Amino acid sequence: MKKTIPVIGMACSVCSANVEKKLQSLEGINSASVSLASRTALVDYDPDIISLEDMKREISNAGYDLVIENDRSVEEINRREFTLLRRRTLASWLFAILTMCFSMGWISHTSSFANQICLLLALANLLYCGKQFYVSAWKQLLHHTANMDSLVALSTLIAFLFSTFNTFFGEMVWGARGIEWHTYFDASVMIITFVLTGRCLEEKAKDSTASSIRQLMGMQPKTARLVTYEKIEGTNDYKMEEVPISTIQIGDMIEVRAGEKIPVDGMVTQAESFMTPDAAYVDEAMISGEPTPAMKKAGDNVLAGTIPSQGKLRMRAKQIGENTALAHIIRMVQEAQGSKAPVQRIVDKAALIFVPAVAAIALITFLIWWLIGGNAALPQAILSAVAVLVIACPCAMGLATPTALMVGIGKAAQKQILIKDASALENLHKINALVIDKTGTLTIPNQNIDFTKQEDLDLETRETLKPHAQEAMKQLQERGIEVYMMSGDKEEAAHYWAEKAGIKHYQSKVLPGDKQALVKKLQDEGKQVAMVGDGINDTQALALANVSMAIGKGTDVAMDVAQITLMSDDLLALPEAVKLSQKTVHMIWQNLFWAFIYNIICIPLAAGALHIFGIDFQITPMWASALMAFSSVSVVLNSLRLKLS
Repeated sequence: MKKTIPVIGMACSVCSANVEKKLQSLEGINSASVSLASRTALVDYDPDIISLEDMKREISNAGYDLVIENDRSVEEINRREFTLLRRRTLASWLFAILTMCFSMGWISHTSSFANQICLLLALANLLYCGKQFYVSAWKQLLHHTANMDSLVALSTLIAFLFSTFNTFFGEMVWGARGIEWHTYFDASVMIITFVLTGRCLEEKAKDSTASSIRQLMGMQPKTARLVTYEKIEGTNDYKMEEVPISTIQIGDMIEVRAGEKIPVDGMVTQAESFMTPDAAYVDEAMISGEPTPAMKKAGDNVLAGTIPSQGKLRMRAKQIGENTALAHIIRMVQEAQGSKAPVQRIVDKAALIFVPAVAAIALITFLIWWLIGGNAALPQAILSAVAVLVIACPCAMGLATPTALMVGIGKAAQKQILIKDASALENLHKINALVIDKTGTLTIPNQNIDFTKQEDLDLETRETLKPHAQEAMKQLQERGIEVYMMSGDKEEAAHYWAEKAGIKHYQSKVLPGDKQALVKKLQDEGKQVAMVGDGINDTQALALANVSMAIGKGTDVAMDVAQITLMSDDLLALPEAVKLSQKTVHMIWQNLFWAFIYNIICIPLAAGALHIFGIDFQITPMWASALMAFSSVSVVLNSLRLKLS
């Protein structure tokens, strides 16, 4: 069984890697993929061996939480968490400003007690605003792991404890030896302030990356107009009542009027409009991408989330709850956004060793400064180590891939392109050959042609080229993608439709095995192959292709096998999907480049490496925390540029 489960308490890529590692270690879980950007875990598990409650208990012990209760709203939990985060951030800024006022001597009449006042302010900041860092770090320590919270907790505690020591014993220990001493309460406070500020901005930005899911969920109405079995007095009609959608059962009769959302999948039993007495018109653009409202008569199927634009209809519920087509689309997009591209798994492995490596670098930095300068350089050694701990943030690396994927997959969903997993989106930009089925994929069979009895009919009488098919094939070929059309038709018909669509390579009289053979042949030639089909006879080739794409109006089998489903008949979605893949992958590598460059440049600067060359410049702990927060926010904001493309 596969399930997407919200995860609470993750702050960086190390957190998501720790949760994923913990889940994968549990008996009964076949696979687990945890996304930091979407705050979800996509888990494939055996419910006979392990329950959701078991998973929750194990993850809670590790310092995180899974939301599995039906009565707990994830949106409400996230809203409450963000409210608390914002409150602590504002309080931390207040403590920071007050600490700076006293430590810098801006309030002169308290100068003799400035250090003691700063100590109290910093302590309050640590206990209230920074509490989450220390609780998380302690839980990580108990499980022999570490994350970004561990670095923040360690660096702020070192700065605070060293400053506390100097407040009470500085003059006795350092002053007596002629060594100038200082306190760094402002650094410990500002580190927490900037980290919290960064997380606030990050959460707001990540909230925008999930907007596509909220739009899809917004298509689901909360209530339905149920037709009861109680007749209206003096008529043959029945009374109706507004009920929660959760109470609708299969077989219930529902009435939907113009402008209202259809609550469940069902079959029309009665329809009327001012244009047509026995039909209503339903806008299905949000599901199928078709701009023209579809006529619906008794016996026709309608889908949840679509809207009657004219007239009203009554329908019998056929699919409810998680079984509706809209729920399936939402689930597919959620799972895709929670899945991981191959490059992300490399980043996750690096993240697991990143925190211990940074701690080691900080220790080496401290020892080098101390050994070179002796006790006189001890304050410098401590501050340099603290700056290294703070500035080395794995968050930017962890967010680089999933935020770009979330935006890319969400943008694809808005264009009626449903992507099942992240690897498909990452691999699509690599394809240089595309195999496409003809009938039902490239062309639409006309309603009235019998091929066995009407061999003499004109080819265009039999079927029609799909909208923008010629332009779509042209755009694909302009991108360097060779297109191969496969058809079971005779040579004359296959040649005609290939020429009409602008396709140079085609095969006629093909069997299902021939499509698979062509995909294999192209792959053996070193090509990355995409297969586009709509029927059961395409499934062998779809399963073998590097990227498999199905038409939404095709068979369920084809859509189950395919990694990408095109909900619309407009074939311009094909080059659009390739273009989106290229932009998304470009964004991923751009994010990763800047995330790694940030650490490569900033860690030595924080350690004071420029002093080797006689340059008196070093990033202080306070500025290190600001830069760390900026790096994470910049990666998310950069990914959001995809929404504008």
